[in-house]
Amino acid sequence: MSKLPKLPVGIENFEEIRTQGFYYVDKTGLIKDLLENWGKVNLFTRPRRFGKSLNMDMLKTFFEYGCDPALFTDLEIAGEHDLCEKHMGQYPVISITLKGVEGLGFEAAQRRLSSIIGSEAMRFQFLSESDILSEKEKSLYEQLVRIGGMGESTYIMTEETLTSSLFTLCALLRKHYNKKVILLIDEYDVPLDKAGQYGYYEEMASLIRGMLGQALKTNGSLHFAVLTGCLRVSKESIFTGLNNLSVFSITNVLFEERFGFSQEEVEDMLKCYGLECKREMVKEWYDGYRFGDVDVYCPWDVVNYMNLLRSEPHALPEAFWMNTSGNDIIRKFIGMANFVTRNELERLVAGESVSKKIKQELTYRDLYSSVDNMWSILFTTGYLTQRGRVDSGVYRLAIPNLEIRQIFIEQIMEWFCEETEKDTPKLDAFCAAILRGDCAEVEERFNAYLRKTISIRDTGARKGRKENFYHGILLGLLSHREDWGVESNAESGEGFSDILVEDYEEGIGIVIEVKYPDGGDLEAGCREALMQIDRMGYASRLEEDGMVQIIKYGIAFYKKRCKVWMEK
Repeated sequence: MSKLPKLPVGIENFEEIRTQGFYYVDKTGLIKDLLENWGKVNLFTRPRRFGKSLNMDMLKTFFEYGCDPALFTDLEIAGEHDLCEKHMGQYPVISITLKGVEGLGFEAAQRRLSSIIGSEAMRFQFLSESDILSEKEKSLYEQLVRIGGMGESTYIMTEETLTSSLFTLCALLRKHYNKKVILLIDEYDVPLDKAGQYGYYEEMASLIRGMLGQALKTNGSLHFAVLTGCLRVSKESIFTGLNNLSVFSITNVLFEERFGFSQEEVEDMLKCYGLECKREMVKEWYDGYRFGDVDVYCPWDVVNYMNLLRSEPHALPEAFWMNTSGNDIIRKFIGMANFVTRNELERLVAGESVSKKIKQELTYRDLYSSVDNMWSILFTTGYLTQRGRVDSGVYRLAIPNLEIRQIFIEQIMEWFCEETEKDTPKLDAFCAAILRGDCAEVEERFNAYLRKTISIRDTGARKGRKENFYHGILLGLLSHREDWGVESNAESGEGFSDILVEDYEEGIGIVIEVKYPDGGDLEAGCREALMQIDRMGYASRLEEDGMVQIIKYGIAFYKKRCKVWMEK
């Protein structure tokens, strides 16, 4: 039996994948598409973790002098013999990623950018001894490599040197090789994102504008350039006067399958590892993104879940994409949402769509200036996807899959907890009402909380578990009392009770069962909850712990209404 290929979790180096026994989803058709749909400067905007960096390294490997043709054997591009003969290994290539350009201040970010440019320049050390370059040109090269390979040096290139660095390196390579240069810039917009967060946006925008302006607009040494990022930053902000820019966003049909995994590619991978039985689960959790006119999966999620399944065959899907970075975008969106927007958010989480005008060009400085911009950000960063165009620039937006839906729900829950914690007297009153068995006040206060929050119509949950969201809200409210013991899904009696509460000082134990009755019959839901508490003996755990008084609650929810009953 042949050994199965390793799964490339976090591997973005094309040569490593091709030589070290990793599974590779063939995206080399991107090379042909780029050459046949010629653009001097090509910008691809895709959400994070959709294979941008690996594709950029694949382009570098193919075009750069010294390319090993064996790396592309049996891949799609290998069938294009004339194209390979003309372009494979025929160019000097400059390849940088700006994903690490960040810092609490501009100087720290400038230092990181200097280090990245310097390290890339160090790959061309032969330039310092080139017989073709003049001494002045060699001196320009030395200014670029002064920190190359030295990691976090205290040295920072002057703003003039840094602004012209890519232009200078292109010119030196062009003269040395007598061949125009291919320039690859991955995650071009990360420095702007970080600068917007930490308050030095104008300085960073000026630096990036100058650097890209020289490298892309007035560069006679450039053959072509490819940039990737999450957002298309407005021309007025960064690409001023750049008339040769071709932008391929997630709404474009061209290159639609070159980032992300297609249905066929995922099925081939599942078959390779004998995991065909997980097909529907993988689809529900990680498919649903629409690029151009095709549906695609998130590669990061698929690879991580399949890698997990190889060691734990019964493992359930996880939100791998969520764990790669923070989800502050959703939190800010929820915080900015007015009543109408919150209703739209409820519809999205319920699996419906909303129609919104999408702004393809934004500046990081203005991202959070209005809720209207937030819709565009959620769309371009992958938290929402499109289900068809309604009008010019207007799309039906939806949550793509169960993973992103879970992210929304968790962020809504955290937002709700933060909001409720701001009003301690109301929380104290709610908990006091629970403790003294005042059903009317518990119901009144809980309904007030529900009216303010964003309800989750858990249409995706299996029957009998639609109450999860409300269970979570109640758990968060009760956890306000730090002197209480509060347990969720605690083993008690002949099963697991929803919530058990122990007030150690008063010796009072509380058992709560939560229901979400289909059709909204709240009284029937309360009745069923109380019957289940007695039938399953959920109070036994509280009795064993020495609670002298037991209070049993059946609480039923439907959308933004609740009913509270207590066993008499």
